[in-house]
Amino acid sequence: MLPVRVTAPRTGELANVSEPALRPSLVSLPMYDVPRAARERFLSVLTAHLKSRGFAPTVTEPADLMAHWRVPDLLLSQTCGYPMVTALRDHVRLVAVPHYDAPGCEGPFYRSAIVVRAEDAARGVEDLRGRVAAFNSDHSQSGYNALRATIAPLARGGRFFASLVETGSHRASIDAVLEGVADAAAIDAVTLALALDAEPTLPLRVLDLTPAAPALPFVTGAGASDAEVDALFEALRASVEEIGPDGTRDAHRLLRVERLDRAAFDVILAQEQTSRALGYPVLA
Repeated sequence: MLPVRVTAPRTGELANVSEPALRPSLVSLPMYDVPRAARERFLSVLTAHLKSRGFAPTVTEPADLMAHWRVPDLLLSQTCGYPMVTALRDHVRLVAVPHYDAPGCEGPFYRSAIVVRAEDAARGVEDLRGRVAAFNSDHSQSGYNALRATIAPLARGGRFFASLVETGSHRASIDAVLEGVADAAAIDAVTLALALDAEPTLPLRVLDLTPAAPALPFVTGAGASDAEVDALFEALRASVEEIGPDGTRDAHRLLRVERLDRAAFDVILAQEQTSRALGYPVLA
């Protein structure tokens, strides 16, 4: 599915937000595990650009992400596409979609890598039948919905795996595979690239890639005005450009951000619906 692009305002077109400004507003970057110095640098630049456009950002590191994304004073965060079109559909507005520099990413789209231990004899996804899979959360596009869509055509009587292990995070799913608790997991392509940046010798092998979907969206609260969404995009775009020369953007594997229509994320719901139509409503 081709993305439906939205024309972004020209640089400098929105100097400040003319509607409610200077309200306390929460900002977070919770989705990817990057070196703390790189995260703090990105947040510092981002909050400066937000302030210059009339916002009053407060950086937070939320423990409960689903609750965080529902708060009325959410200013800017990054979430997963699957909850954005399901549990969060009435709570957030789409601001931007990132482009990442990682295997499995192309433009504003990304995939998950189905990984096994390096020495595993499996040569294709079919070879995982009757084995153990780890997944981070059933709210996850990359770890659950995309894996379900990959397995659905292979399932028999609504089952494929012998058992499942819910881990709570992609990193924990990687560890479950490495430690032999699970045989395979679907890992967000960006998460896997960042993990290999930190530990290049991780003994993992990519067995296959899942279907593509728009990359993890940057969102704001549902009550934001169109002018505020435009200003948020401009602040984010300018921040990504500014962190390029000092290596911070590379540390995040982030290339740029762009505007996409929310309808581009319908492919996520289509994956879910196809899995159900094939008699595989839940990962099993």
